[in-house]
Amino acid sequence: METRDLRRRWRDRRQQARRRLLRHRHLLALVLTGVAVLATLRTLAPPPPATTVVLVAARDLAAGEVLEAGDLTEAHLPPDLVPAGIASTPVGQTLAGPLRRGEPVTDVRLTGPELATGQPPDTVAQPVRLTDAGQAALLGTGDRIDLIATDPRSGASLALAFDVTVLAVPPTDHASDPALPGRLVLLAVDAGDVLDITAASSTSYVTYTWRRDTKSH
Repeated sequence: METRDLRRRWRDRRQQARRRLLRHRHLLALVLTGVAVLATLRTLAPPPPATTVVLVAARDLAAGEVLEAGDLTEAHLPPDLVPAGIASTPVGQTLAGPLRRGEPVTDVRLTGPELATGQPPDTVAQPVRLTDAGQAALLGTGDRIDLIATDPRSGASLALAFDVTVLAVPPTDHASDPALPGRLVLLAVDAGDVLDITAASSTSYVTYTWRRDTKSH
């Protein structure tokens, strides 16, 4: 008797489960169809576009700032939008010009020989000490000037170089000897003028005049 009761209860439960399954078969079919469609879409979807990680300014930065880790952040750019000369290790280097937030750091944004990139052939980047620090402070990146040397004994003046481009004007002088007068600026000069400029910087009063076609101040 007990066995028949158990069989009957088991049969009733199977029938109840079957009726529930039949009632929800449409919903189950929709769920299975949705899963199948999602799996198909994932299979057919194109892979995410390739990107390159570059260092960009985390905030607006001024010319002459020495870059610290907190000044930079990573950005993912499409390979065709990555500028040439991207700087891989700019921390500790000095900015030659201002940098906007989100702008990639490239070699021509940092003080150094790479600043001469894009200048005429046979042009080199040369640090030059202008005797008057106040006069040097009037210069800005991109200014074009003529360099002049004046003998402090005779008062005679000599033109050292013409149409020189200012590459950078660091706001502070990093010279090891604070007793040195004037202020260093970084200029793009013709390679043939380097020796004359170097010699004059140690013996003469070196100043400049702006080119007529430079920006107004």
